[in-house]
Amino acid sequence: MAVAIGDGQPRATVIIPHLNTPDALARCLASVTGQHLDHGTFEIIVADNGSTVPLDAVRTAYPQVKFVVEPTPGPGPARNTGVAASRGPVLAFIDADCRAEAGWLQAAVDAVEPDPDHSVVGGDVRIDFADPDRMTAAEAYEAVFAYRQAMYIRKLRFSGTGNLAMGRNVHARVGPFAGIGVAEDRDWGRRACALGLPARYVPAMRIYHPARPDFDALATKWRRQVAHDLADHRAHRRAMWKWYGRAAAVALSVPVSGAQLLVSERLSGLGNRWRGLTMLARTRLFRAAEMVRAVGGASQAEGWNR
Repeated sequence: MAVAIGDGQPRATVIIPHLNTPDALARCLASVTGQHLDHGTFEIIVADNGSTVPLDAVRTAYPQVKFVVEPTPGPGPARNTGVAASRGPVLAFIDADCRAEAGWLQAAVDAVEPDPDHSVVGGDVRIDFADPDRMTAAEAYEAVFAYRQAMYIRKLRFSGTGNLAMGRNVHARVGPFAGIGVAEDRDWGRRACALGLPARYVPAMRIYHPARPDFDALATKWRRQVAHDLADHRAHRRAMWKWYGRAAAVALSVPVSGAQLLVSERLSGLGNRWRGLTMLARTRLFRAAEMVRAVGGASQAEGWNR
């Protein structure tokens, strides 16, 4: 069935945090409004995080979508505002720069509904290639290493919030998503696990995410991630020699990870594999250096979503 309009009770709510990317949001909404459920309806809420770019054209194109505003910086607070405005017993989260595959929402609902008071599920995330036959270096690298949802869920016990679903009562028990000072997906997942609510991997919940355009964009991502990791390391009062050891391990991981990339089923062709390998080496060495630099550096959190 289609998107809910009016006061009827939806079967699920899709929540999309957004900031200053109206074209990407329009593509996301095209994929989400095109979802179908075997029965019932669903609602869509865009939680805007203080965009300075006008959204008039998107609002006009999608009158069935509800728009709310959250001024506190960060996708976590935006998601929380979306939840507060929602009505569905199943909550499904997707990021504004992603595209949902047909059947994504049905897979999420099917996974959550049998046990909505205990279900947390995350799905597959693939790279949305501009040209699969000639990937950019960033696309080839991220196709293998950027969104390893199965590993995140099974080993690290959290799902990326860009492709996450849960029962409404689960969110109420675990509590809100954190702000930009922490990795909100990992933080929320840990709190859920502490309550006996670990995430499950549902590969049929597939979405597509564009790769970052170049090394500079990857560097920005890793500065943020390293800052989150360092804050977590310090919060747990771990010895700093362990942090420096992790930095060394990142630098030394290139040969092993390079071998994984060269045989990955997510890449085809020698050219794509070579470009991915060069970006892997450059990115891992940058990460290691950033881990050392960040120990004495100031936080740049205030600019992460602006």
